[in-house]
Amino acid sequence: MREETREQPAPLRSGLTTGSCATATSLAAARLLLSGVDADAVHITLPKGKVVQMRLEFCRRNGDCAEAGTLKDAGDDPDVTHGALLYSQVRLLATPGVRFVAGVGVGTVTRPGLVLAVGEPAINPVPRRMISEHLQQLANDCGYSGGFEVTVNVRDGDQLALKTMNPRLGILGGLSILGTSGIVRPFSCAAYIASIQQGIDVAHSNGYTHVAACTGNASEDTMRQVYNLPEIALIEMGDFVGAVLKHLRKVPMARLSLCGGFGKISKLAAGNMDLHSRHSSIDLPQLAGWAQALGADQSLQQAIITANTSQQALALAHAAGIALGDAVCAHARAFACSVVPAQVQVEVFAIDRQGAIVGRAGVQ
Repeated sequence: MREETREQPAPLRSGLTTGSCATATSLAAARLLLSGVDADAVHITLPKGKVVQMRLEFCRRNGDCAEAGTLKDAGDDPDVTHGALLYSQVRLLATPGVRFVAGVGVGTVTRPGLVLAVGEPAINPVPRRMISEHLQQLANDCGYSGGFEVTVNVRDGDQLALKTMNPRLGILGGLSILGTSGIVRPFSCAAYIASIQQGIDVAHSNGYTHVAACTGNASEDTMRQVYNLPEIALIEMGDFVGAVLKHLRKVPMARLSLCGGFGKISKLAAGNMDLHSRHSSIDLPQLAGWAQALGADQSLQQAIITANTSQQALALAHAAGIALGDAVCAHARAFACSVVPAQVQVEVFAIDRQGAIVGRAGVQ
């Protein structure tokens, strides 16, 4: 049975990235090859200088290579890789340097627009640097002048990757080996924002000039129905509309469609960049004010102010013939246009819980 939630909140626990796991397992395997040391734990140095110890599930020779594995510990971050077995296989090469290979469960880049070239294993630059630096230091300590072939694997990584944005980004066959600091911060937004930015970059690099940024599955389905856009042009932004709008300053698109539930779009209309309930709330008095501008009488305004949900407020307005959905989208569009470059055509869609469009503004 699952433990009950604590009555008193406790500090959230940090974890370690897949990049840190790949570094630790590569170092352990290489050390076994060069020095014969078979360890059950290994110390690595993170990019900012912190030294951490990582437990190993195994460290063994396997033919002409050695392999070591560890379980990914994401701390209290809701990470799909938490608990996954990550293992590295290392072979010695005659020439210096490190050659990276995508093993089982690690993806390969198939589309331009990412930081890695097409055909490269999806092992990001910082993890590559971490692995290379640790192996070079080991080589120096052991008086070894050759190089290393490092194959990184994640058990069931191909299935775990289906829960990420990798397939849409053109990273096929498995997960990406990620990390910039080596540490996973609990409930960090950084990884999600990075995936949004990558999605826009990949769409742009593949010649798409129109992208639709959506808050969830229902809004994505709506955009497919309206425009028949391919997966590559659909950006899963969740609550992070600000990440989309700001990134278009660097990678301008000709056209941006924003789509989300009416409540989320009303938050955008109020000038919020983060649509999560932790950071913004639905302003019912403001909705009443917008309804008033459309002709709502005092009783309807009061009913909107005291509504239980934004959906109820919308229904009240709709029953009175007040196009509150369109008005909210118009305000949301005006705010979005104030952030993105002037040449980007912006349109906004609001949907109800069934995915039906209840408001629209722009382009058409």
